[in-house]
Amino acid sequence: MWEPGRVSLPPRLSPDRDPGDNWAVAADGTRYWGAFGAAGLLAHDPARGILMQHRAAWSHHGGTWGIPGGARHHGEEALAAALRESAEEAGVPAGAVTPVAVHVLDRAVWTYTTVVARVDRAFEPVAADTESLDLAWVALDQVAGRELHPGFAASWPALRDALAHRPALVVDGANVVGSVPDGWWRDRAGAAQRLADRLSLLAGRGVAAGELGLPLDRWHPRITLVLEGAARGAHAGPGVRVLDAIGSGDDAVVARTRAYAADGWRPTVVTSDRGLRERVADVADVRGARWLLELLDA
Repeated sequence: MWEPGRVSLPPRLSPDRDPGDNWAVAADGTRYWGAFGAAGLLAHDPARGILMQHRAAWSHHGGTWGIPGGARHHGEEALAAALRESAEEAGVPAGAVTPVAVHVLDRAVWTYTTVVARVDRAFEPVAADTESLDLAWVALDQVAGRELHPGFAASWPALRDALAHRPALVVDGANVVGSVPDGWWRDRAGAAQRLADRLSLLAGRGVAAGELGLPLDRWHPRITLVLEGAARGAHAGPGVRVLDAIGSGDDAVVARTRAYAADGWRPTVVTSDRGLRERVADVADVRGARWLLELLDA
């Protein structure tokens, strides 16, 4: 709750502020902060829990606990907004977290997007503005014991359950490239690079949860592209790992898939090769090349 000596009045809004720093108003008069919607970051560090923000008394539902976040700017994607707001409010360093999943609360005139992210590089949060009374890493089993922001409280059970999922895509590059008769055989390396580039774009925008049989709205699975023979050597763009098979590409797919499963990941193998499908079906979901190509074209 509010503490004596802390700022109790909101700061003055700058006249040249972004137009998103305003209220969205529903037909019944309900107001939501963020003319273009809002977004927040659920940063999860397996060793310390999630990063939580004790909200300033003057803010909406002041004195409660939630996650760093705020209004989206004009034309700003939700992911970018969540990362910007968490940097501004909690000092989350660029590159310290990797987006994993997205949950969207839709109120017709307004949306709140929660970006679930994995902490890859440990950091200590810093209250960089007046919107926080405190910032703290809170263990998962202690979150519900805090006085939570009502919106976050309603979403927390689904968000906590989602933290247990670790999706990964293992792509049989030779099979996917070979499924499209576009002359790939004349330049196997070039065809492999084009696939790697398209996978990187997919990694950035994510995959609809229903495609992976997962909760929430979208996921950013770990993507591994397995290449063999003359196709090896492709550059791995953001969000994609390229695995150059020393021998058989099929053997490399099986080994990588089983390693993921043993490490607690939920792998999905992309191949239309019947023999390979049978070799991984006991530890992974399997989708055909057409499934992936449709995602890439979406």
